Amino acid sequence: MRVKTGVDVLAEGGAHPWLSGGARIGLVTNPTGITANFISTVDVCAGLADARLTALFACEHGLAGELQAGVPFADSEHPRYGIPVYSLYGTHKKPLPFMLADVDTVLFDIQDVGVRYYTYASTLFQMMEACSEAGKRLLVLDRPNPLGGIEVEGGVLEQGYESFVGAWTTSIRTGMTIGELALLVNAEHPEPCSLQVLAMEGWRRRMTFAETGLPWMMPSPNMPTVDTVRAYAGTCLFEGTNVSEGRGTTRPFEWIGAPWINGEQLAEAMQSHGLQGVHFHPMYMTPAFSKHAGKLCGGVRIFVTDEKQFRSVETGLLLLHEIAAGYAEQFEWLEPPRKGSRYFIDLLTGSAEVREVIGDPDRLSRLMKVWREQEQIWRERRRPFLIYD
Repeated sequence: MRVKTGVDVLAEGGAHPWLSGGARIGLVTNPTGITANFISTVDVCAGLADARLTALFACEHGLAGELQAGVPFADSEHPRYGIPVYSLYGTHKKPLPFMLADVDTVLFDIQDVGVRYYTYASTLFQMMEACSEAGKRLLVLDRPNPLGGIEVEGGVLEQGYESFVGAWTTSIRTGMTIGELALLVNAEHPEPCSLQVLAMEGWRRRMTFAETGLPWMMPSPNMPTVDTVRAYAGTCLFEGTNVSEGRGTTRPFEWIGAPWINGEQLAEAMQSHGLQGVHFHPMYMTPAFSKHAGKLCGGVRIFVTDEKQFRSVETGLLLLHEIAAGYAEQFEWLEPPRKGSRYFIDLLTGSAEVREVIGDPDRLSRLMKVWREQEQIWRERRRPFLIYD
């Protein structure tokens, strides 16, 4: 049976009281906002009989998903519908009041990847705050978590380390859909907005993405496949280092490397940990852009052999450890962008601990134990907000 996402339910005639009586709607979306039959959510909303699409909102990578990570962009106008496209990844990441002036209800339809670092959830949280302040309603069109809804992983972000790559005190792998996560954050926020979730039909927490029968549309330029998503929760940590996370190659986040790494030695070191559900293979690549562009790099390709056993965050931590310890003279953490700001690795991991313990196997082992304890606390914290079995 094919899963129906929130927008599929809407496109097939599903009614919602917030989308009737000539309601003016704004839509936060990108190329992942499509039905199972490849109809854009923009077109679905523009075709609603009893509501009017008045504004679009674009997050990181742009409305068309055409921009690389971290590239800001300005407001524009939709070429076919002639309505404003407001940038939420430029001068402002939170909508300004005038952007919501011609909107009664905001719809959110973007494929999330179930990992705290991914900025689409941060955009959603910012929109929730703006809707609360402006007295607007927010309807999340739910989509599957491509990592499933059972497993959670990684430490919980500490207060004081909030950023756009970690906007709420969640674990790294949330084990929640974007709609469930919105319900949790809204309940914990001191000023909640008027929020509802248009739930999926047919999704079960144990499903792999392949089992949903839905098309995989790249949520960002360096997230081409579900295989990429499986590795991302662990290997995104390398964004805080001088080691390539695979941007500029055909295997972003599945390949990690640098000009000074010996791929065979690193693969052997990683295999020695006996991690379940994963194999490490030496592989040499030359990134076309981003870190070490045009330079031959040694590294490892990560093959997930059993996605239900694979623990991506712990894999990423051990890979960081092996490279930091084995190449101490070359390995570096990227410096904070300005005096007084935090290391990017600290923002990704949610504290300074990883940066402080990497290279010391005993301290790293203790940290991983603490993170497993935090996972259990997170499981209980998220439980009241789970929609699906």
